[in-house]
Amino acid sequence: MSKHSEAQPWYTRTWARWLAVILWMGVIFAFSAQPTLPRASNDWLDFLVKKGAHFSVFAFLSVLIWQALYWRERGWSWAWVITLLYAISDEWHQSFVPGRNPALRDVVIDACGAATALLIFYWLRKRSPEPQNPWLALRQFLPLKSKP
Repeated sequence: MSKHSEAQPWYTRTWARWLAVILWMGVIFAFSAQPTLPRASNDWLDFLVKKGAHFSVFAFLSVLIWQALYWRERGWSWAWVITLLYAISDEWHQSFVPGRNPALRDVVIDACGAATALLIFYWLRKRSPEPQNPWLALRQFLPLKSKP
């Protein structure tokens, strides 16, 4: 083993990044396989919660994919395309689940969630002292106490 791979934490390795993507895709698949989902008492609230879930779940997926493609030039664009393809396949999968219906609107919401997350993540990467760790850019927005 090289020194670089020994010093690298397991969760930053390529296989771990792709494992996170696959596990998250599994979570999405499991929710899509449910014939019915709980409903909010108010129709408007139910709509907001379910579409907000679509937006955020696929936003997170796109960031996971981009992290897995960290080595690839323009990885963000590949992450968006892969997320969009998975969103389409998710709606197609729902067409086979009794009680569920595919909706183009959901694919659009998923694509918007992915694009929003990728733009935010791109912005963080540009401001991070270490571009491979965009979370460091969040330090400027968090009230962290410095050690004496």
